Amino acid sequence: MEPVEIIEDGVLLRPWREADAEAVHRACQDPDIQRWTTVPRPYRPEHAHGFVTEMSRKSWAEGTGAPFAVCDPSTGELLGSCGLISIDKDGTGEVGYWTAPWARGRGVMVRATRAVARWSFDTVGLRRLIWQAEVGNHASRLVALRAGFRVDGRLRMANPALEGVADGWIGSLLPGEVPAAGSPGPAQPGTLAARRAAVFGRPQPVLFATTGAGELRLRPMEERDLDAVVRTCRDPESIRWTTVPDPYDHADALWYQEHCQALWARGDAACFVIADQDDSYAGTIDLRLSPTDPLLADVGFMTAPDARGRGYMTAALLALSAWGFTALGLARIEWKANVGNDASRRVAEKAGFSFEGTARGAVPHRGERADVWVAALLAEDLA
Repeated sequence: MEPVEIIEDGVLLRPWREADAEAVHRACQDPDIQRWTTVPRPYRPEHAHGFVTEMSRKSWAEGTGAPFAVCDPSTGELLGSCGLISIDKDGTGEVGYWTAPWARGRGVMVRATRAVARWSFDTVGLRRLIWQAEVGNHASRLVALRAGFRVDGRLRMANPALEGVADGWIGSLLPGEVPAAGSPGPAQPGTLAARRAAVFGRPQPVLFATTGAGELRLRPMEERDLDAVVRTCRDPESIRWTTVPDPYDHADALWYQEHCQALWARGDAACFVIADQDDSYAGTIDLRLSPTDPLLADVGFMTAPDARGRGYMTAALLALSAWGFTALGLARIEWKANVGNDASRRVAEKAGFSFEGTARGAVPHRGERADVWVAALLAEDLA
C-alpha cells in the first residue's frame, strides 16, 4: 500500500519521517502515553527512531497498517499519532492514536480519527473499523465517541495494556457513520458523557462530611481497611440486612476492594470508605449508576458496629449525594432497604430522602425474594 497524505479539518496526516524521532521520543515520556499504550517503558531514543523508520515503513509496505503522523498543516509541528494499527483480510481495520501532551485539549485527535476513518472507508474500501482501549482510559474513549464509534462493550483480558491482564473497551464504526468534518458530533464538551469522562478519568476523589464529632473523609478503600471490613461484614446486623457472603473472610474483602476499583475505572460506580477523625474505617458507602437511565443512581451503605449511632452515615450520605448531583449530573438518587431495616431508613430520611413506598418481592435475599422500602432524593431537594 502506498503511503498518502491527508489534509482535513485543520490537521495534516502524513507518513512518518526520520526527522520525527526526537518529537516522538519527547511525547512518549508523557505518563499518560506510557500508562495507556504499549510503548516500551522506559521509552528511549532508539525506540522512537525504530518506530518512525522501520516499523511504520514496514506496515505501509506490507499493507498491514497505515500509521500517520498528525501535524499542524501550517507549522508542521507534530501533534500526535493516528492511523490503522492493523488491517485484516476481512476488511476490518483497527484505529490507534495518541496525542502529544502539548497538543491536548484542542480536538486534534477527534479530527484526525475522523479523517483516517473517512479515508479507510472511501479509499481503502474497508467495511468496518474497530477501536480498543484499556478500561479506564476515558480520554481515548471520549475521542472514539466523538469520532462516531459505538462503544459496544468490554472484552475481558483484552491485552491492550502492557501487562496484558486488563479488561478492554471495544467499539466499532461503519461506513456512513463518521460525523462530517467540522460538525460537533456526539459527546461534545458540556454533555453528560464528557462530564463523566472528566470525573472517572481521574483518580477517585476524597470527599468530606461534617458531623458534631468532627470531619469525616470519604476515600477509596485501602489495604489497611480490610480487617475492619471483615469484622463489619461478620456482624449479625450486616448479615441480616445485606447480601454479603456468610461466612465472610479476608478474600471477600480483597475481592470487594478490587471490584470497587474496577467499577470506578469503568465509570459505573463510586465506592467510598467512610473514615473517622483518626482516618479509621467507620463504614462503606457506594453510589451506583443505572445502566439504563444516565440520570439515575442508587446508594448503598454499611456502618461499622462501633461507629453506629454517631450520625456518620447521614453526613456521608449527604456528602455523597451532593457530589453525585454536582459532579456526575444526576437527577435522582434512590435508596432501597429490606422492609424492617429501620436503622437504614432513619439514615435516609435524615439525609432528606422522601419515602415513596414498598416494592413487593423486589430483590433476592439469601434464597428468597424480599420486600423493600424505596425512597429517593432529587437534585432540587438539596438545592
